[in-house]
Amino acid sequence: RKDGKPFQYISGSIHYSRIPREYWKDRLLKMYMTGLNAIQVYVPWNFHETVQGVFSFAGDRDLEYFLNLANQTGLLVILRPGPYICAEWEMGGLPAWLLQKPNIILRSADTEYLKATSVWFGVLLTKMRPWLYQNGGNIISVQVENEYGSYFACDYNYMRHLHNLFRLFLGEDVILFTTDGNTDKEMICGTLEGLYATIDFGTDTNITAAFIRQRRFEPKGPLVNSEFYTGWLDHWGDKHASVDTVKVSKMLGEMLSMGASVNMYMFEGGTNFGYWNGADHDTRFRSVVTSYDYNAPLSEAGDPTDKLLAIRDVIKNFHDIPVGPMPPATPKFAYGFVTLQKVGNISSLLDTLSPQGPVQSQYPLTFEEIKQYYGFMLYRTTLPRNVPEPTPLISPLNGIHDRAYVSVNGVYKGLMERDTALVMNVTGQQGDQLDIIVENMGRVNFGSYINDNKGLLGNLILGNDVLTDWSIYPLDIDTAVANGWLQAGHSGSGMEAGDGPMIYSGTLKPTGLTWDTFVKLNGWTKVRCIFLYYEEYLVFVIQETVFVQPKTAAAAKQCGRINFNIIFTKRLQISHSFAFSNTKHTMILLNSSELAMIFNEPLYNFKYR
Repeated sequence: RKDGKPFQYISGSIHYSRIPREYWKDRLLKMYMTGLNAIQVYVPWNFHETVQGVFSFAGDRDLEYFLNLANQTGLLVILRPGPYICAEWEMGGLPAWLLQKPNIILRSADTEYLKATSVWFGVLLTKMRPWLYQNGGNIISVQVENEYGSYFACDYNYMRHLHNLFRLFLGEDVILFTTDGNTDKEMICGTLEGLYATIDFGTDTNITAAFIRQRRFEPKGPLVNSEFYTGWLDHWGDKHASVDTVKVSKMLGEMLSMGASVNMYMFEGGTNFGYWNGADHDTRFRSVVTSYDYNAPLSEAGDPTDKLLAIRDVIKNFHDIPVGPMPPATPKFAYGFVTLQKVGNISSLLDTLSPQGPVQSQYPLTFEEIKQYYGFMLYRTTLPRNVPEPTPLISPLNGIHDRAYVSVNGVYKGLMERDTALVMNVTGQQGDQLDIIVENMGRVNFGSYINDNKGLLGNLILGNDVLTDWSIYPLDIDTAVANGWLQAGHSGSGMEAGDGPMIYSGTLKPTGLTWDTFVKLNGWTKVRCIFLYYEEYLVFVIQETVFVQPKTAAAAKQCGRINFNIIFTKRLQISHSFAFSNTKHTMILLNSSELAMIFNEPLYNFKYR
């Protein structure tokens, strides 16, 4: 009930962290015009406290501004502040600095974890209290944890601690709830007395059976599907996921006819900017791609789809639809081509990419131990003896997290990869330089493996020799890009012999149009792009096209340049250009370890000027 009257919400999930601030209003209006009366919002802890004790709620992190826009649009809010959120987000929203405590048990009553969580909620929930519905805001309910029944710990003391924290900071009147999967085990471990138990399921589930299960744990109150899946996520190596529109609209109508409140996950997915994509690990590690399109009713670019129109037609049967036209798709423009020039390889640019120099260690250190939580690191040592014949370089304990580019004396030798490629052969002379560039492809966001350290997690063995005496270089690519240091002809750049990872640059004069666009890379597969405008940057890892928002083009119009950086890539052919397209292209995503047998692993940097 709401305001003393029966109330049914029809909600959609939208993640402010995956959509630029400039587009929040557009997306919220489209959701409202579809007939939704509420939105559901995750709050990623690591998005706001990337560095321990440093909190950011400005710009694209301005949650209160987002809540105010939703309020002005006429949308209620279902808040999901975690502390763990899953969401296919890096480490499920938990900050990587938690892993500096080597034995920490995440999502449990572990003392260190509870201490950090309490500090975070003291900041976040204090900000959220004025936005509660009973305090004049638009937050009608708040979720505690997230699908906790899917986690191995099943720690009721932890859930009680969270319950007490929420009550401490939000008061006794707000509705607190849980969400869990459609099994008895998940509901048993995920629910707690005093928290309203809801369930989640998609189009492959029997509705009646699912709600009967919810009723066993919540005998009274509304039926609620907190995550009704309109689509699904994509992993590298998979086809683009989709869920049939007819099934989605039919099942939505059936749930609404039962009086259930429904949240559609997702309504718009958006983009995993920066290094924020997550990963799964069931039988093997699988990284989530940058696009979080999710086959949702609003596309990654925020455009209405046929699925949205079908959903609106269903909602019309139960609630009045706002009068007026649906806001149109944003215009797209193909800006042309970028030609590339070589800048240098990693070795020649180390002074730029790692100005503080290396960390010396007898054995490899993880990203977390060096406090470089995202991106790339270079591990350097020398061959301990002559290796005239191909000799296996081995990570015996699956310690490559997640992908390693191996070179000897600047000559690229191949790829080692978590779970799939843990051995490769090398040759060389005693004292030859062995370089291993390790890429963090996103921390696991679901299941038992969320304590997901990155880098070299154990010793590497060459034949029978344990490799020691490492120089470990944190690669601060973001700062180098932001300062314009990775341009052809820039002081400090240069070329060395070899075919290892390389950096390229290119320039393009944009038109006066400030429309959306997609970077199209025909003949390329997996790349990392950095788009620099003013003093901001975005980072993507993409399939075939990268969605770019109009403020990028607007910046080019005003200041005359935008930098485009592609950091690591696999190429299907020698290509020295890329294009801007007005349409998105999808493809079957090839598994990187499969390509490693065929293609080299260059490093590229594109400049857009």
